[in-house]
Amino acid sequence: MASYVLALDQGTTSSRAILFDRAGMPSVSAQKEFMQIFPSPGRVEHNPEEIWESQLWTIRELFAKRVYNQQMSRRLVSPISGKLRLCGNGIRENRSIMQLCGRTGELPVFCEELKTAGKADIIRGKTGLPIDAYFSGTKVKWILDNIPDARKKAEQGKLCFGTIDSWLLWKLTGGQVHATDISNASRTMLCNIRTGKWDDELCDLFGVSPAMLPEIRSNSEIYGETAVTGSPLPISGIAGDQHAALFGQMCLHSGMIKNTYGTGCFILMNTGETPVTSSNHLLTTVAWRIGGKTTYALEGSVFIGGAVIQWLRDGLGIIKSSAEAEVLARQVNDNGGVYIVPAFTGLGAPYWNPYATGMLTGITRGTTSAHIARAALESIAYQSQDVITAMEADTGNPLTELRTDGGAAVNNLLMQFQSDILGKNVVRPTVTETTALGAAYFAGLAVGFWKNTDEIEGHWQKERIFLPAVTPQKRTELTAGWKHASTGGCYSSESPACGCDSASHVIASDPNDDWQWETELCRSPEWREQLIAEADGHPIGFIQIIDPAREESRYWGDVPLNLRAVDIWIGEPEYLNKGYGTQMMQAGTGRAVLRRRKQKLY
Repeated sequence: MASYVLALDQGTTSSRAILFDRAGMPSVSAQKEFMQIFPSPGRVEHNPEEIWESQLWTIRELFAKRVYNQQMSRRLVSPISGKLRLCGNGIRENRSIMQLCGRTGELPVFCEELKTAGKADIIRGKTGLPIDAYFSGTKVKWILDNIPDARKKAEQGKLCFGTIDSWLLWKLTGGQVHATDISNASRTMLCNIRTGKWDDELCDLFGVSPAMLPEIRSNSEIYGETAVTGSPLPISGIAGDQHAALFGQMCLHSGMIKNTYGTGCFILMNTGETPVTSSNHLLTTVAWRIGGKTTYALEGSVFIGGAVIQWLRDGLGIIKSSAEAEVLARQVNDNGGVYIVPAFTGLGAPYWNPYATGMLTGITRGTTSAHIARAALESIAYQSQDVITAMEADTGNPLTELRTDGGAAVNNLLMQFQSDILGKNVVRPTVTETTALGAAYFAGLAVGFWKNTDEIEGHWQKERIFLPAVTPQKRTELTAGWKHASTGGCYSSESPACGCDSASHVIASDPNDDWQWETELCRSPEWREQLIAEADGHPIGFIQIIDPAREESRYWGDVPLNLRAVDIWIGEPEYLNKGYGTQMMQAGTGRAVLRRRKQKLY
């Protein structure tokens, strides 16, 4: 009788279990949904017991469908690294807090306090993460500060904290093992990704006792055993969802990139054994650790990927199902000059602009629903291209091919356009359940189900390769159109008059009259003098700076007071709010938008 590896894939709204054979092919699966809880505006929670019961149901459902060899290994995956649970010696459970939960305005306020205190560089240097309420450290602080007796119990060693993987592991082992893996730990803002350990300084910043935290282990080792099916089975692997997907796509070598096209897009690049600090607002994370060897990655998240197709269906009503989007878009040969910037919830990497809103541009009397559908699909590819370009800039490694998975990866038009706009091959694998597959690989390696990564790398199969089908000139034209749209019409592909490659496109305007000055010159002393001369006498309230190269620029800190101390910022978030009487709001690729306080938009 054949042996299998069982992968548990824990999602935000459902639990799944999938059996994989030795060829890495899925054999049978089961899925069960559970509820999200919205106790008040800005709060998103789950009942951890309901999550456990749903996952336990999927396991038993698989065994009810078919009887398998009891020697099969078992692994556990947690794709929701931002979700929490607390337990008091396994007796009292608190609701788990989802990664998207902001605790209304409380967590953002705490995040701003950390930034004001100058902790951003410390936290990013140790964790690879920006200070944001998305990550778990802020949420466990909220629980300790707001749940009665929580902090007291934590100090007494009676309260535990963990991401969802540690909760499932705790339940599977009957409360015997409180542990997590390095990839999930790296998303808490409490783990030093360079040492692979909980960091005392970070724990102090968030007021978290290290005694609360689960033991950090590698992604591929035996964590313990479970007897939920009647006989002991080893639990031998844990990973975060995107980390597991990177492994499942067999992106084992530095420079390899995968993109998961779901509601959003999640793009990871393997950077090898050295963590790369991004200059383009990407996350630095641990990809995995196997046998004492740690592999790192850069990560960029696009907030609105496949969700823009849902908007076509539910918001505009021009399609009835997601599958119709491709059919409608194929009715036209191009977007007809129409671009959609789907900043419905702000913009993710590499912009990280929570205040951005969506745009639909280029509409004429000839625009049809097909053009809009095509522009929506193309927006997913353009946003992914922006992240990949940032990764190339951070690492110096040009993309060779892009491996894709996720629900939207079945859209052939999207995959072809992604190849066209990148100018590289886009490869879709035979098995698109890469999160569960990667986790299964971690588990199987630990128990000898597979010998080594060389063996499993040979299992990866291509279902289809999409080759670039547009000319470089057309690619440049399309990208320029996207940049023009995503920067609010302030992007120019023209070379600057001075011929300098490091030029910026600058627009300065006075909101009190119709004066506006626009130039495209390099950051030279002559340009600085020209800016001062042109702006003399105008209380500048609005400045935009387009930096195509996205290079660091410290020069802007020297802007003289006769420019009314407008705080000019390029890619350096620590400059935020340091200007005299100004506020900053990032908006678009390589652009900074600044307004005087009386005109601020948020």
